[in-house]
Amino acid sequence: MTMLEPRIYLASQSPRRRELLAQIGVRFDLLLFRSGSRIDAATCEDPLPGETPDVYALRVAAAKARHGAQLQQLRRLPARLVLAADTTLDVDGEIVGKPQDDAAATAILSRLAGRTHRVLTAVAVAYGRNEGFDESERIEQRLSISEVRFRSLTAAEIQRYVASGEPRDKAGAYGIQGYAAMFIEEIRGSHSGIVGLPLCETALLLRESGYPV
Repeated sequence: MTMLEPRIYLASQSPRRRELLAQIGVRFDLLLFRSGSRIDAATCEDPLPGETPDVYALRVAAAKARHGAQLQQLRRLPARLVLAADTTLDVDGEIVGKPQDDAAATAILSRLAGRTHRVLTAVAVAYGRNEGFDESERIEQRLSISEVRFRSLTAAEIQRYVASGEPRDKAGAYGIQGYAAMFIEEIRGSHSGIVGLPLCETALLLRESGYPV
């Protein structure tokens, strides 16, 4: 692929993903969805019946990348790669996403305490083109899977953490890069993937897609 300039679009509102991309020197502009991914029909984050966490994460990341490529064309933006990602937790085969409120955050953290769960982050790249996006064109993807073990937590610890506001808008109701790091006994896999963007997989995906990283 011939890049018009060495920049990409990041289809994400996550400040953590912005920081991680900047960490490896990827130059990007934000491509935000006006209605937000949760309520946009093109990027609906509601799990489908019988959908496994692995399939769910890949589907949502691909939907975000595809929609971003379509918006690039509609907004008459320069043609660039569109990068998107989705992070979810797998607890006993169940998809655990972002908490809707403090009560949900408390319930999720109580469930994670004293045990191991999987964190899945899917990364997707779509090839945006000014003349439009071909639905049949393949979207390149990678899936990072890590294991995280929480120590036992007291009800008071969970309450204080939820009251801090950090669990809001985070998959699994915690951020490993923040206060919740003191809850974690062990991780196996990608630290950056747990944060929200696996840098090894992302760099390889961008390189294979034509971005000079």
